[in-house]
Parts: sequence; C-alpha cells; structure tokens
Amino acid sequence: MCRGGRPTGRIATLQQHRLARKGRAASLEDSTISLSSVKSYPMGRITTSLIATAYRFVVRPILFKRDPEVAHKKITSLGERIGQRRLPLSILRFLFGTRSSRLKKVVAGIEFPSPIGLAAGFDYQAKLPWVLEALGFGFATVGTITNRPCLGNPRPWLARLVKSQSLLVNKGFKNDGIVKTLPRLRHLPTGMPVGLSIGQTNTSEIDTESQAINDIVECFKYAESHKYDCRYYELNISCPNVQKHISFYTPSSLSKLLECLEKVNTTRPIFIKCPISVTDAELINIADTTSKYSIVSGLVIGNLQRDRNHPSLRKEELVKCGPGNLSGRPTRDRSTELIKIVRSKYGQRFAIIGCGGVFSIEDAEAKFAAGADLVQLITGLIFQGPQLVAQINGELVK
Repeated sequence: MCRGGRPTGRIATLQQHRLARKGRAASLEDSTISLSSVKSYPMGRITTSLIATAYRFVVRPILFKRDPEVAHKKITSLGERIGQRRLPLSILRFLFGTRSSRLKKVVAGIEFPSPIGLAAGFDYQAKLPWVLEALGFGFATVGTITNRPCLGNPRPWLARLVKSQSLLVNKGFKNDGIVKTLPRLRHLPTGMPVGLSIGQTNTSEIDTESQAINDIVECFKYAESHKYDCRYYELNISCPNVQKHISFYTPSSLSKLLECLEKVNTTRPIFIKCPISVTDAELINIADTTSKYSIVSGLVIGNLQRDRNHPSLRKEELVKCGPGNLSGRPTRDRSTELIKIVRSKYGQRFAIIGCGGVFSIEDAEAKFAAGADLVQLITGLIFQGPQLVAQINGELVK
C-alpha cells in the first residue's frame, strides 16, 4: 500500500522529543512484563471477543461516519500518545499481548515473536511501533518512504467499501522523505522487528527508468549511512498509484535496479513487494530475476488489486469512488494463489510474506498453508478491530 506522512512534533521541540524517546525506550522496555503470559488463553479469548463486539457495534460505526483520512489521523495520534505512556501500554499487553514460543519464527535471520505483522501503508508516519508491539504484532513495516518528500496524489486518498470489505487507496506515497523520517526510527521496541518500505518518489519529474533507479538507490544509500533501528527493508516496486509508474516487472528493468542496489552493500535483508494484478508468468519473471540476487531475501505477495470488476466488489459502492486501487477482500484469493505458485516453484529460496485480505484466523492459515512464512494485514484491522492480531495469535497457539 502507498502512503506516507509526518509526525506532529514542532521543530522547536523535536530534539527534546527525540531525547525523551531515547530515555523512554529504556524505561518502557523495563516495564514490559507481559501480564498476558500469566492469563489463560480462554480468558484471553473471552476478552478479545468482547472487545471485537464493542468495536463492531459501537466504535466502528462512529469511526466510519468520519472521513477515512481524518479517522486515520485520529487513530494514529491516539496510538502515538498511548505508546508514550507505561500504564496504557501495560494494559494493552495484558489484553492483547499473546506471547508464546510456539509463535516465534526466524525468517531471513530475524526472530519474529509472532508471524502476524502490520503491512506498509498504515503507520506511514512512524508513530506506532510501541503500541503495535503491545497489541501483539510480531513485526511492522513503516512507510512507504521515498528519497524526496512527496505530497501524494490529489485527494481523496481513501474511500471505504464496507460491503466489499475493502479500501480504495489513492495516497501515492505521501511522505516527508527519508531525511526527515529516519530519525523517528531510532530507539524502537527491541521485542518487535520494524521494517522500512522504500519506493520511487511520486513526482512527474521522474519519468525515465534511470531516474527512477537513481532515486530509489539514493534512498537506500541514505538509510544505510545513518543509524536507526529497522531490521529489514521492503522494496516497493508494485504501487499502482504513482504518477509516473516506471515498471520494474520486466527482467531487464528489475535486473538494472537490483544490480545498482547490490553496490550499496545493504546490511539488512530486502523483501520485494510484488504486484498481484499480474499473470502467473509475469510474477514468475519477477521471482526468476530476484532469485539471482543474494541481496533479496524474500518476497511480499502482494500489493493492491487493480481489477475493478473483481467478483468480491459491490458495484453500487464502487461507482461512488474516484481513482485508486483496492485493498482487503479483493486481494485475498489472488495473493494466496501467487504465494502457492512461488513456494512450489522456488522451494526455500525466498522467505514469503503473505499480504492481502486477512480478516480472520482462517485467512491467515490459508496464507500459511499456501507457503507464507509470515503474514501482514491492514484492512482487516480497520474492519475487525484492534484485537484481531491477538485473536489470530491465540488461535495459532492452541
């Protein structure tokens, strides 16, 4: 998904805020005794079920009456404030923080406390790592971030298709750029790996392949030359919402990009964010090409659905929407199909992160059964509620 942004601190207090975060990181880590480790799973299931009911019938109707972008800003601001306070974090960990050795996975050399993570696109201001960790997420991807600041596409950026269980997304990588974003990624929670999604700056000034490659490579170079706490990269080559969509789907174009990235000597694993609105052969071309480069540890399958005739969509909702592409249910089945194809053909060459249409334990298990090592979600969280990850984690350890 394609989004970005800027946290709410003022320039005059930014340095003070960063120093406070550094001190808070240590104190929060010291206070993170997982109360959920002493509660029984049945009690956790009752608690999360009650919260799910309250969210569905009380909270969600209120949120869904507001403009989607306004609601998103309110939620992220609240999440940031909670993440700065010990007591609310401890309460969230008690309610949602399912931690079990049975959930742990080592993928691409990184230990994930749970295989359920947040996809790029929700926390595009890098505000939420602490609260996400408390909600039971095993990892989270920040971004997508670009080399230069980007204002994004003309509004509207988001629309809800409630009956279709989808979001129409048209952000176009709105973000403050790598220089301003990277300082926010210091002193992150040590118990949850955070990744950084990088993509091409969404501007009409970039209209050739070589310009796009240089733009992406410069972003990686800047990230590698500065200290921050992210554990992996996602390279987003598949966002359909940029003004000048320079395609890296062909073997020749993708090879040029990866050859340039090899010279950066990145110190973190790279996952390629793949499209789903492609043929099987087109995805195999992407996988064949990336398999030749040792800097690529895995694939994220996949991104937004471009097909507005998808059978999961309700036409009466879609006709009211403007430009953009679709998350949620319309992505679910195709994502799972492509995961299965890649795992069958390439065995263990790639770590696979399954992304698209995860609203329940059944959706997550379908991704795992197809061959995913990890699973990401966003839209399911918005439609189902903040307890969703805890519910999935609880079912996985049964």
